[in-house]
Amino acid sequence: MIYEASNGQKITYEIIRKKNKNLYFRVKEDLKLYIYAPIYMTQHTILKYLKENEKAILKMYEKREENREDINIYKYLGKKYYIKIEADIEEVKFTASEVLTPSLEVLDEYTKKMINKVYEEEISLCKRCFSTLPEFTWKTRFMKTRWGVCNTKTKQITLNTELIKKDVDLLEYVIIHELCHFFEPNHSKAFWSLVSQAFPKYKEARQRLKE
Repeated sequence: MIYEASNGQKITYEIIRKKNKNLYFRVKEDLKLYIYAPIYMTQHTILKYLKENEKAILKMYEKREENREDINIYKYLGKKYYIKIEADIEEVKFTASEVLTPSLEVLDEYTKKMINKVYEEEISLCKRCFSTLPEFTWKTRFMKTRWGVCNTKTKQITLNTELIKKDVDLLEYVIIHELCHFFEPNHSKAFWSLVSQAFPKYKEARQRLKE
């Protein structure tokens, strides 16, 4: 069934009868509106509630569209590409606007490979900003709240795998930030002075990482 909203948007909906007292709406990944209604409620009453809640339902569609777009977009070193599955190719390929891959699993493996490769290259470059550095190891992992961590006791830095989605200079900033902690463990004035010597635009980088 189709409901035409006041903005002209045509909404495909399905009414599902439930043994519940209240009526509620869900917009699922197939972009279809599912209306869960009590068994006794008439279709006329359901459509009345649909019209009264139209604004909220349209917001549900906006949110679902945003989430759906994120799923179809691949972010790599500051650029966005639309993911296109091409079963007849053997490896990941890039065009100006698309990333072609035989499967999402192959794309995931490619990302892991490039994280190790790119991070290792950038760490080697960033080490040149320091006259001396202790021997250290590094690893990567997904982190929800931090871009990097420096363990001064074990001499190990950890970098967020999500940095592969950012511009490469932001990856460089995080690496330098963590390396500076080997000399200044706290975020003191001395620490930021050391960071600024190796990465003068650190304030701008910090702001961009929040975007």
